[in-house]
Amino acid sequence: MANPGFTVAQATQSAISTNKVLKNTYMLLAATLGFSALTAMLSLALAAPPWTYMASVIVAMLLGIFVLPRTANSSAGIGVLFLITGLLGFGLGAILSLYLALPHGPQTVGLAFGGTAAIFLGLSGYALTSKRDFSFMGGFIFAGMMVVIFAVVANIFLQMPALSLAISSAIILLMSGFILFDTSRIARGEETNYIMATYGIYLSIFNIFISLLQLLGILGDD
Repeated sequence: MANPGFTVAQATQSAISTNKVLKNTYMLLAATLGFSALTAMLSLALAAPPWTYMASVIVAMLLGIFVLPRTANSSAGIGVLFLITGLLGFGLGAILSLYLALPHGPQTVGLAFGGTAAIFLGLSGYALTSKRDFSFMGGFIFAGMMVVIFAVVANIFLQMPALSLAISSAIILLMSGFILFDTSRIARGEETNYIMATYGIYLSIFNIFISLLQLLGILGDD
């Protein structure tokens, strides 16, 4: 016979654990975003060359694939995550310097920042309040990423502005899906590692911001 008291205690413990992961994730996300902003400002101050962006992304990607998963269950994982986000912020600074030098650069950067914040807060808030299961989106997101990667490689040779516009728009949609997917997993107690949860959401925010910059730059003739 089931023990109602044990079931209630188990459910309460699960809810406490989920709330802890959620709280730690958003605290760490805020800290890493702030650190990225600092390294981006440092990059702007040093006038980092454009190639810095690609170099930073490649190193950050390697750390995210090979190092972070091995350290995510220890305090060392936090240090690795700050290293990754710091590198991405530093690379972003090199891109921002190019946009800020354009005629409508400051407005473009401001709109991209505001748009990214609105997308993240809106989608994250919806996923948390609705508590819907967005796991069904996993297959669609994966298929979409494969199509986008193919399109990016193709556009290296084609250099078509219309295709660049489509790619940026697709990335924004896919990363928005990732935010719903990842936030839902945390809210439902399916993601228990706040370091990896932070990493996933951070990458979605970073890619939305970059894609919005490109999209607004194309639409603004910059």
